[in-house]
This record gives sequence, C-alpha cells and structure tokens, in this order.
Amino acid sequence: MSTATPIRSVISPGRYVQGPGAMSRLGEFLAAIGSTPLIVADDVVWGFVGHEVESSLRKANLPLRRERFGGMPSAKEIDRLTAVIADAKADVVVAVGGGSTIDAVKAAGFLAGIRWATAPTVASTDAPTSALAVVYTEDGAFEEYRFFPRNPDLVLVDSQLIANAPAEFLAAGVGDALATWLEARATSRSNSTTMAGGLPTLAGTALAKLSWEVLWENALPALDAVRDNLVTQAVEKVIEANTLLSGLGFESGGLAAAHAIHNGLTVAPQTHGLAHGQKVNIGSLTQLILEGAPSSDIRDFVEFTTRVGLPTTLTEIGLSIDDDSDLRGVAEAATVPGETIHNMPFEVRPAEVVSAMKSLERFARRARSEAGLAEPKKYEAHH
Repeated sequence: MSTATPIRSVISPGRYVQGPGAMSRLGEFLAAIGSTPLIVADDVVWGFVGHEVESSLRKANLPLRRERFGGMPSAKEIDRLTAVIADAKADVVVAVGGGSTIDAVKAAGFLAGIRWATAPTVASTDAPTSALAVVYTEDGAFEEYRFFPRNPDLVLVDSQLIANAPAEFLAAGVGDALATWLEARATSRSNSTTMAGGLPTLAGTALAKLSWEVLWENALPALDAVRDNLVTQAVEKVIEANTLLSGLGFESGGLAAAHAIHNGLTVAPQTHGLAHGQKVNIGSLTQLILEGAPSSDIRDFVEFTTRVGLPTTLTEIGLSIDDDSDLRGVAEAATVPGETIHNMPFEVRPAEVVSAMKSLERFARRARSEAGLAEPKKYEAHH
C-alpha cells in the first residue's frame, strides 16, 4: 500500500501511429522531432526493414546512420549505445525491432540527453510506449527497472510488418497484454502506486480493461489472419491492444503479481529463451489463483490462452511441481521488497506463490482435458 501523497497520474507517448506501410513514413514523423537520427536495429530486423527505413529518411531529407543492437538490454549494452549516440551527435535515437532493442534504446536516449522514438517490428510486448526499461544481466536474468521522466516522442507501428512476423510473437503480446487488466484491477483495489508515479487514474484502469475486452473478442481471428500474413480489422485491434492500450494500461493502471512472477521466473535458467509474454501468462494464472478468483474464471483463462498458444502449466516452461528449490527461488525473487507483487490488495509471501504455482499444474491439465485441448509439453525456446 502506498503512503505517498494521493496524486493521480497518467503518462503516454507524444504520438502513436499505426497502419500498414507506416514504416515508409518514419522519416516524415521523425523530421518533427530531430534532424540527426540514429537508428538502432539488429541485423535480422535490418535485413527486412532497412531498405524501407533508408528510403523514408531520404524522402524526409534526414541522414541515415544505423547502429547494430547487441542482443540484450544490459547495462553494458546501454552504455555502449550511449557512447555511439554521442559520437554520432544524434538528436533522436530510434529503436527498430523488438522489446529488447526498444528498452536499450530508451535507456541510452535518456542517458545521452536526447529524444527517443520506437518502431516495433513485432507486437509481442508493451515496451514501445512506456517510460521505463527492463534491464537484464548479461546472461538474461532480470536486474532492474529504469524509469525515465517521459515516454517516447513517437511510437510507429507498421501493421503489415507485424502480420509478416511469426504468429507466436503476436500470441506472446496477447499474454503480456491480458495481464494488464488483471494487474490494474488489483492495483485499483489496493489503491497502490503505478509505474506513472501516482495512484491509478480512471483512464489508465479503463484502458487496461479495454485491452482485455478487445483481446478476448479478437485474438483468435487475428492470429489466424497473421498465420497468412494478412492485416484485418481484428489484427489492427490486437496490435493496438498489445501495444498502446496495454502500454498505457500497465503504466498508468498499475502492475501487480503477474509481472513480479515473470521477473521471478527469469532466475530459473530453464525459462530463458521463452518470450516475455509466455512467462507473464504463467504469472497471470498464478495471480488468479492467489486472488482466489472463481474457478470458472481461471478455467476460461486456461482454455483461452491455451488456444492463443500460450503456456498454462509449469511443464511447458520447463519447470515441474517437484522442483522445490527452483520454485522457491522464483517465489523469493518475485516477492523482494519493491517488487510489484506488493500492489496486490493483500500480503503475498513466497510460500503462497510456490503453492499457487504448483496448484496450477493439475488445475490447468484438467481444464485442458475437459475442453479437449492438447496435453502440455515443453515449449521450444524461440530467440
């Protein structure tokens, strides 16, 4: 519970742009922010968007300088990018790629004292819109959140690029975004402080709920469309829910147990290589069990997210109910002082997290079996 002065706060990016072919207009929107952009993208991403980014900058009479992203948003990589920004005398740094690239660029842009923009090529997390970065150790364990005084000046999402990416990226984004309402609801009940530095606003909480409603209605048809690289209305709605609604909702609505449990899971090496949203989905289910949510709600969530293609059991993320020391390690990391699990409307201790995670296995297996869904098996890690 927060003892801070009860101010409410909502924060958001300067401009959000979404649609098929948006990347071809990146230069036009960047020209309003700066005159010397530095583009940061890894080689894979650059291979399929480089040409479009180059021609859009040329059209806007902006110089092109691109820096390779090193693969992990670690303190070392952030410091390296900060030095590159200074060397390039850039006045705006642009992340083109996934959540890791985006978080490293936001952190480096802040340290360099310049503006920053994001152009996500997948809709797998809500990192593009937020004023914080998740920093990891060199070997992929959660290290810290870094908070910035403002959000990106521009978030540009090319929905055709999202539809061209493998469907599991969009599915992971659904996992990340479904947690937004569960966590905002808990934060609102406990009247805790959000990532925006105040109590939840009606706007933040409402956007979190809207994200949830849009996803239950559109996620499955959108995933089908994306498997054929199609942009439909359902796809546009899910991209907006995963990116903008979830981004504003988690930041100004509040985080609670689901993301804390995700952070705890990063200490278990078995889960490295799983997508952020895959681990968050286990966090959401664990949070529902901790809350004592109606079992029909938990069953619906298991069925729906299994159909989306998200893990709903420990087995799928490489853990087992017999891994006592691993599960205790996860639970202890999830409940350290300052972790968002303390925004729950009741106290949560490590032992309760372990029990909730263990009870998930049997519950989810039964729910899946009754719904005629596949037996759980370990997910192959996608890097």
